[in-house]
Amino acid sequence: MPLDPSDTTILNALQTNARCSLEQLADLTGLSTATVQRRLRSLRESGVIDREIAVLDPDKLGHNMTFVVMVELERERLDQIDLFVRQTRKDPQVQQCYYITGEADFCLICVVKDMADFEQLTHRLFFENANVRRFRTSVVMGRKKVGLDLPIEHLV
Repeated sequence: MPLDPSDTTILNALQTNARCSLEQLADLTGLSTATVQRRLRSLRESGVIDREIAVLDPDKLGHNMTFVVMVELERERLDQIDLFVRQTRKDPQVQQCYYITGEADFCLICVVKDMADFEQLTHRLFFENANVRRFRTSVVMGRKKVGLDLPIEHLV
């Protein structure tokens, strides 16, 4: 979908604050609120705006530990990959799951309350899955940048 400068302004504003009002977006773009509303509808319907969410602070909700887990599968058959992806999508402690190239097949970002919680997650996702050959875990020492913002420029 071609984006004009007004669309990129809207998208950049919403990436910073999804609660930005139509009036605020109209002020930023110089468009009427009705035009901004039509553009937003179009951006949502086309899938450019995938979803609008609240970003929560894991520490304030008791999820004090984050892990980066590299997972290597035994067999890389399409049905086995799909099964693993379905399992990770269902698990609320898996925040992100990437199918990657290199030594591992998947990279997971997981949040847990403590080590016992992480141990339960490893049993659920890895030890009980006969297709997981191995997994390597790194403990996140500090969250320095967390986000899903995309760099958006005027695209025609």
